[in-house]
Amino acid sequence: MAKRVFLIVLDSFGVGELPDAADFGDNGANTLRSCFNTGKLNVPNMAKIGLFNIDGVDFGEKESAPSGAVMRLSELSNGKDTTTGHWEIAGIVSEKPFPTFPDGFPSEVIAEFEKRTGRKTLCNKPYSGTKVIADYGEESIKTGALIVYTSADSVFQIAAHESVVPVEKLYEYCEIAREILQGDFAVGRVIARPFEGEYPFTRTPRRHDFSLIPPKTTMLDVLKENGLDVIGVGKIYDIFAGKSVTECDRKIGNSVDMDITSEYQKKDFHGLCFTNLVDFDMLYGHRRNAVGYAQALNEFDAWLSGFMAKMRSDDVLIITADHGCDPCHSGTDHTREYIPVMVYGNEIKPLNLGTRTGFCDIAATVLELLNITGSVNGKSFADEIRR
Repeated sequence: MAKRVFLIVLDSFGVGELPDAADFGDNGANTLRSCFNTGKLNVPNMAKIGLFNIDGVDFGEKESAPSGAVMRLSELSNGKDTTTGHWEIAGIVSEKPFPTFPDGFPSEVIAEFEKRTGRKTLCNKPYSGTKVIADYGEESIKTGALIVYTSADSVFQIAAHESVVPVEKLYEYCEIAREILQGDFAVGRVIARPFEGEYPFTRTPRRHDFSLIPPKTTMLDVLKENGLDVIGVGKIYDIFAGKSVTECDRKIGNSVDMDITSEYQKKDFHGLCFTNLVDFDMLYGHRRNAVGYAQALNEFDAWLSGFMAKMRSDDVLIITADHGCDPCHSGTDHTREYIPVMVYGNEIKPLNLGTRTGFCDIAATVLELLNITGSVNGKSFADEIRR
């Protein structure tokens, strides 16, 4: 029985298009392949666990004697976004997709938001996060108006210069938007996007996501109800609206969140440490920077070496993803892909479980590894991977 499970989500690290990818405009998407094709990818630790042995990965050198259990999972939920992916990993299948607003938000939503914040808004249409502040930043500073924009995802994003709108005030505006955006307008996330400096401006690391409260029981709920620790690192607290997270560090960025995860590894907790590493998606996938993505994977893999060496005998490490974001695909959107699952630990036997249906199998497995019984979607593979 494991005492601690470290579940690390490499945000957007898909391993190939799902059978229904065409329905999402994602024919041919393969985030891992695009990173591999740069010639820059160097991930010996994940390769040793069995990354290139995963079903459908027909490139890279397969490991003859893998050190961990591997598989790929297809998504049951109707979506390809952060909230949907993480909720399914935690045991909730979302049959109805979150609403999107390709033509911007309805006038009644914007009018109510302006009334309650006392500020006018700019933009209100799908936009690149870096381009929107370049195009509207100076006007926002001069007028005090908030830049409101969306994307192909179910998001309501609010950008403001920190010298004009202090970040805590921006968070208040996000909470107002979250209250407004319910029912037919219930986007998956309201996102604070503070920026600073002079044109062309720089987004700050003080982004925060304001999600809907998960509508059903998650593995986080079950763990907390059974007295176990539920530690959230990075975006995890935000994605689950804080529900059943017993301790967290909400700093954003791969480097800082890997360091935070290493610090938790030194602590004597009992339960789950759930980490999201967002830079793969935010800095490289959406910006279609395949070389940057590959280099970020290399940096994670280098960190992983030290982390694995310090694992205790009753620790289990699970590395996975929440969707794809192929840096060589058209557009700037997420991509509908299989996610990898790599499991490593003293109790884990090396094997390949092939292809399984449902990210939620991770939730059921985490509970069983920690010897907890609970009602979540998913079928555990714990018995298959335990020595």
